[in-house]
Amino acid sequence: MSDAIKVDVWSDVQCPWCYIGKRKFEAGAARFGGEVEVEYHSFELAPDTPEDFDGSALDFLVRRKGMPPEQVRQMLDRVTAIAASVGLEYDFDSVHQTKTLKAHELLHHAKAEGRQLDMKERLLRAYFVEGAHVGRAEGLADLAADIGLDRGAALAALAEGTYREAVRADIELAQRYGIRGVPFYVLDAKYGVSGAQEPEIFADALSQAQRDREGARA
Repeated sequence: MSDAIKVDVWSDVQCPWCYIGKRKFEAGAARFGGEVEVEYHSFELAPDTPEDFDGSALDFLVRRKGMPPEQVRQMLDRVTAIAASVGLEYDFDSVHQTKTLKAHELLHHAKAEGRQLDMKERLLRAYFVEGAHVGRAEGLADLAADIGLDRGAALAALAEGTYREAVRADIELAQRYGIRGVPFYVLDAKYGVSGAQEPEIFADALSQAQRDREGARA
């Protein structure tokens, strides 16, 4: 058995708390100090979103949540401030709301190439910071090339739906686990941590997983 604590993370590219949670988890893992192996799994928060949503992120949330625009704007401003506290510069005015199925397929392609973590970071930055469209195959292939993956191979995988079943399997597993929101972290296949918790929460959870593993070996 590897000494690394395996962490399976269910996350969506269009989830602002997932990017914030990624930064907080990274800080918690650094505080923990042990070896950690992270694998991302697919989760679609809004699977009925069209590839090209006609409107802004604010418009999307107003329609989806049935909240007044002023209240949604306050919510987005709050999330932007929290993101800034962990070094992320969210730009919700530039976000292209889209269906994230293809982005999840690309993450599986990147995993097969040993670059999933880099691809996850690139997709989140593209979506929340750069205002890039992450729902179209051509743009996604460009992002794959940005991290050094073969653009043609990425485009072919997306065109052929090579990893579509893998995405569905991730979503079905989340349903079996009872995961209803993301980010959701499963540590060492035993412990669940929900949400963008503070770094110390993640560090404590990782330490507990390590202690339990060592106790089982004794």
